[in-house]
Amino acid sequence: MRFGSKSIGAMFGEVAGALFKKPVTEQYPFERRPVQDGYRGRLVYDPTKCVGCQLCVKDCPSEAIHLIILDKSAKRFVIRYHVDRCTYCGQCVENCRFDCLSMSSDLWELASTDKDSFTLYFGSEEDVKLVLSKAAARIAMGPSED
Repeated sequence: MRFGSKSIGAMFGEVAGALFKKPVTEQYPFERRPVQDGYRGRLVYDPTKCVGCQLCVKDCPSEAIHLIILDKSAKRFVIRYHVDRCTYCGQCVENCRFDCLSMSSDLWELASTDKDSFTLYFGSEEDVKLVLSKAAARIAMGPSED
């Protein structure tokens, strides 16, 4: 009896040979392979170079980036980055004229069981605290009565 182009005897020979071979399973995360050059991981933001032009926001196809302007003349900005929306296309990095955005090749392990960990805030520490405190106050006040 033949199945396709192999006979049953040949298939048993392959199965028996596979029993004595070393498994090819990688012991991740204990053994890690190096990441290839040009790999696009999580977004990295340098607030010292940002001028608030918002090209990154306009060019993001998944609307994963929001620029919060605190003081444009003093160049105080916070970026809210939705990791779970990002498609890692790199469009924001390509169009940033001031090189304040890049894609990390080291930050690519992004799994989490907590939804809040998928929203990141980039900027100076004081500015991020200010934005988060304003958001917390808005949530505490409840829905506005317009």
